[in-house]
Amino acid sequence: MKENKTYVLFLSLTAALGGFLFGFDTAVISGAERDIQDIWELSDLKHGLAVAIALYGTVIGALFGGIPADRYGRKTSLFLIGVLYLGSALGSALAPEVNSFMLFRFLGGLGVGASSVVAPLYISEIAPASKRGQLVALYQFNIVFGILMAYFSNYLIGNAQLENAWRWMLGVEAIPALIYSLLILRVPKSPRWLIAKHNDFENARRILTKTDPSGVDETIALAITESKKIAQKPSIQMLFGKHFRSISFMAILMAFFNQLSGINAIIYYAPRIFESAGIATEEALISTIGIGAINLIATLAGLYLIDKFGRKVLMYIGSFGYIISLSLMAYSYLGGTIGSTFLPYFVFLFIASHAIGQGSVIWVFISEIFPNQLRAYGQSLGSFTHWVLAAVIANVFPMFANQFGAGNIFTFFALMMVLQLTWVFVKMPETKGKSLEEIQQNFRKNER
Repeated sequence: MKENKTYVLFLSLTAALGGFLFGFDTAVISGAERDIQDIWELSDLKHGLAVAIALYGTVIGALFGGIPADRYGRKTSLFLIGVLYLGSALGSALAPEVNSFMLFRFLGGLGVGASSVVAPLYISEIAPASKRGQLVALYQFNIVFGILMAYFSNYLIGNAQLENAWRWMLGVEAIPALIYSLLILRVPKSPRWLIAKHNDFENARRILTKTDPSGVDETIALAITESKKIAQKPSIQMLFGKHFRSISFMAILMAFFNQLSGINAIIYYAPRIFESAGIATEEALISTIGIGAINLIATLAGLYLIDKFGRKVLMYIGSFGYIISLSLMAYSYLGGTIGSTFLPYFVFLFIASHAIGQGSVIWVFISEIFPNQLRAYGQSLGSFTHWVLAAVIANVFPMFANQFGAGNIFTFFALMMVLQLTWVFVKMPETKGKSLEEIQQNFRKNER
């Protein structure tokens, strides 16, 4: 049994390295963006596009990432994602001018978007039910860890006084990307994909015997039963048919509430938020380091608790934390007597609430709720919703904050989290400890 646990952990960590590259690729541009503008003499508009182009790739990668995952398999898709990361790192580091730079950054964005679809999908399909939440949550932990490592790497390279240091900052990502791509060659295909696409029960059983020996017979039996209930060829359109519409809206709402908490607005604009409340620039930058550290610690806590307490309990904890912290942030801006003194601590509470709640649950929950035949398309739907809203909110936050005031914006986010809390209480099912096939059976019973 010990070997099985080690093997499952190896497979999960290997797939979750896609999350590390996700975080690293997203954050590493922060160390290079000023040099890029100066060297190529970019206008503010062109500079903004050069920085944001990866985000556009992320949206497209999330939208279409489910197609190759369904057609060619999770393993093949994970390998192609590694190639995209590798090509993006080398290409953007060696780019002779801005257009080729943007092309390679766009390719990296495709990898980020596709990774948010395929990596949680693969881990959920090889993990035993009792550890699935924890193992899928490794993906989120690796995102946070990748962001921290990108900042650390930029700091080391920046202090090394290298010529064209910004190229080294971007190019160093090629090392973990190559390691990830080579490791993916050692993982097996998803057993659920083998059953859903090829009716290959023999190889699926062989893999499940290593990853989930105690549940293999039940999983195979339930997979056979579930596969017979989806007679037509799976498609994106089926997600909105009468049998799967309610599940699809759960994925959409999970992603919707994730971004309507204001998480990306606060992470992207943390120094500006602190400065606008009267905090000195140097203190604001130090406070952003605290955000990264608390994000990592609270993510670890969420990873530890998700299979012990369940998804709903973490969502309750996160929702209450969101409401309290956002309300206090709004109070600070709207003239509260405590003023800006405690604002960083309210932001830290917000980050901890996100990391232990929505941050830990979102990729786990979306990867669990769809049937085997539709899971790739369902994961793509949830990821696409997440990334579109992330782009929109990050884009409009400064304008809305200037027009309506940050206090009113944080009040709006707090009200959205009251809606999330209501949805969790009324509609969100608990998936802890159930096999993927059992979850589907429960959904079918509730439909009757």
